[in-house]
Amino acid sequence: MYLPNDQSQLFCLECVAEANENHDSKAFPMLEQLVLQHGIVNVYKSCDSIETFEESLNALLYEDRDFKHYDLLYFVCPGKENQIIINGYYYSLEEIAELFEGKLKGKILHFANAKSLNLDSETAQYFIDVTGAKAVSGYTHTHFTSSFLLDFHYFGLYQEIDDVTELVETLYQKHYELCTRLGFHLYY
Repeated sequence: MYLPNDQSQLFCLECVAEANENHDSKAFPMLEQLVLQHGIVNVYKSCDSIETFEESLNALLYEDRDFKHYDLLYFVCPGKENQIIINGYYYSLEEIAELFEGKLKGKILHFANAKSLNLDSETAQYFIDVTGAKAVSGYTHTHFTSSFLLDFHYFGLYQEIDDVTELVETLYQKHYELCTRLGFHLYY
């Protein structure tokens, strides 16, 4: 599939209770709207264990011919600080960095507010240095409200603004209330 260079693509990985069952994805309606309103092509995968999490990431990295076109990686996984929790297993940001070692050049990894992301500068810099990512972003607050609305606006703005500093400034200008309420952070 050929897509113009200016069209963003997104890969979404959502942690669910049971991946083999039909489930109502919390992220899927927002992903559909990204396609309809912003033309952001996306791929959705679900996982329910650390094994399916790693399988999904390995398939993304080593089998997906379009991986180089994904600008945004979107993880909808529970957790806190620098860990995600999948079926009782804690997976650190450092472990995720090792999986993506050198493979995220020019990409942003964004966490929905199903997990809080409140990193010290050393951990954030380690992740960026190891992966080559453009940035890692997420929220310091969970449970106030879902971040899907702000995620939608964030990804939509990314279509228009490539510079991460300008992107965050514009996001705060347009959606200050949501950004502050959810504690939006972008580390670059």
